[in-house]
Amino acid sequence: MIIRKSNELSSVLGPPTAITVSRGGTTLHSPIYHLIPVDLRLPPQDTLSRLFDPSAEDPDSPGQTILSPNLPTLLLFECVLVYMSPAASSALIQWFVDYFSGSSSTATQGGCPALGGIVYEMFGLGDAFGRVMLSNLQSRNISLPGAAPYSSVSSLPSRFFDHGFTNANAVTLRQFRRSYIDPAELERIAQLEMLDEIEELELVLEHYAVTWGVKLISSADPLRVPWNDWGLNPKKNKKPRNDD
Repeated sequence: MIIRKSNELSSVLGPPTAITVSRGGTTLHSPIYHLIPVDLRLPPQDTLSRLFDPSAEDPDSPGQTILSPNLPTLLLFECVLVYMSPAASSALIQWFVDYFSGSSSTATQGGCPALGGIVYEMFGLGDAFGRVMLSNLQSRNISLPGAAPYSSVSSLPSRFFDHGFTNANAVTLRQFRRSYIDPAELERIAQLEMLDEIEELELVLEHYAVTWGVKLISSADPLRVPWNDWGLNPKKNKKPRNDD
C-alpha cells in the first residue's frame, strides 16, 4: 500500500491502471514487479507452487507466469532462514532447485541456465558470545532455530551444497570489514558512527555471515566458467592483519 500511494515509487512500476494492490495492502502486482506475502515455514508445494502457477484459481493471482523457470535467477534471504527450522529452510531451497531445474509441476522442461542464492544471517551461536546473543533474543520471545546446524563459517556453504549447488562460499562480516572495504571508507564510517569499541563490534560481526552459491543446470553452459569464480575480490594493496 505504501508503494501504491507513493508517486515516486509507483511511477517506476508502470501506469497506475496496471498496478493492483490486494490482501489489505500486502500484495502488489505490476508489469515488472510483484510483492507477495507468504509464510515460508509452510510446505512450499502448498504455497509457492500455487502462487507461481498462472492457472491456479487464486483471486489475487495476476494470471501470468511471474517467476520464469527458464531465466537465471538470484534468491536473496536476508535474516530469513535463521528464523525457520532447518527442515523448513531445506524444503524451501529444494523447491526452488526443482522449480528452476524443470522438475517441478509448474516449471517447463529444460530449466534455467543458473540459479544463485545469497544468505545473510547469524551463525555460530554455540560459543559464549553467541549464547549471550541467543539469551537476549529469547528474552524478547525470539528464537533462531535455523542457526543450530551452522557452528562455523566453514559449515555455511553446506546449505547450498546439500542441494546440489555447483559452487558455494561464505565470509563473516568481520572478514568482510577487514579485507573487502577500503580503509578510507572504514575511517569515514567510524567518524559517522563514532565507533570506539572495535573489538566488541568485531565480536558481533564474527557471528554474522554472507553465504553465496550457484547451481549451474547444464555442464555445457557458457556461464559455467565465470560463475565458478563468483566471489569477492579483496581490496588491492591492502595487507591482511596478522590475526586474519
